[in-house]
Amino acid sequence: MPGTPEPPVVNEAPDVAAGLRAVRARIERAARACGRAPESVALLAVAKGHPPAALAAAHAAGQRRFGESYLQEALAKREALSGLEAEWHFIGPIQSNKAKRIAAHFDWVHSLDRPELAERLHRHRPEALAPLEVCIQVNVSGEASKRGVAPEKAAALAEVVAGLSRLRLRGLMAIPAPERDPRRQRIPFAALRALLEDLRTRGHTGLDTLSMGMSADLEAAVAEGATIVRVGTAIFGPRPLRRRAPPSG
Repeated sequence: MPGTPEPPVVNEAPDVAAGLRAVRARIERAARACGRAPESVALLAVAKGHPPAALAAAHAAGQRRFGESYLQEALAKREALSGLEAEWHFIGPIQSNKAKRIAAHFDWVHSLDRPELAERLHRHRPEALAPLEVCIQVNVSGEASKRGVAPEKAAALAEVVAGLSRLRLRGLMAIPAPERDPRRQRIPFAALRALLEDLRTRGHTGLDTLSMGMSADLEAAVAEGATIVRVGTAIFGPRPLRRRAPPSG
C-alpha cells in the first residue's frame, strides 16, 4: 500500500561457532599436509569492527586468544568481557601516544616496528605484570602503504628489544601484499621464516613465533611455519558497515 513503510533490513549475525569450527578444520588440514602437529598453530581471532557479543560467542565456543587493531575499541571490548578468561593481542599500528595504554592492557603486541616504540612500551609496562610478549613487524613485501621494519633492519631492532627487561621478544609478524596464487602466497612467508632463522643464528635463540596468515592465505602461512594465524572474516564475517551521521542542517 502507498505510504506503508518498508520493513527494516535485518542482517543476521554470523554463526561464530561454525566459523571457528571451519577455520580450525582448515588449520588442521594445512598442518597435517606439511607434517606439522595442528596444535603447533595457534588461532588468533580478530574481531575488528565487531561488537563484544561476537567475542563472547567465540569465547563460548572455546576461543581464548583475541586480536585487536584499534585501542579504544579494544578497551571497550575488554571491559565488556572482563569476567572472561582471555589473552589479548594488539596487532594494529601503534601511535606513540597510545603506547602507555597498550603496554598496560595487552598480553602481546605484534606490531612493534621501531626502537622508540619499544622503549615506550618497556617504560610503561607495569612491573606487576609479566613482560609484554612482542613480535617485530616486518614489511616483507616492501609496500609503502604498510607499516613494519625493513627486513635488513630487523636484526638491529631485535637487539634493542633484547635489552629491555619489560619486553620479551617472541618472533616476527608480517602482512604481505594480497596474492591469490597459493604458490606465490608462500614466498613472503618463506622470507619471514628465513629472517627468523637468521635472528636465531645471531643469538636470539628463544624466538619461537611467526605471526602470519589470515583468512585468505592461512594454508600458505602454515606450510611455511606460521605459529599464530590471525583470522577475522572467516570467523566473524565481513566487518559491519559503520553508519554515516545524517547531514547537518
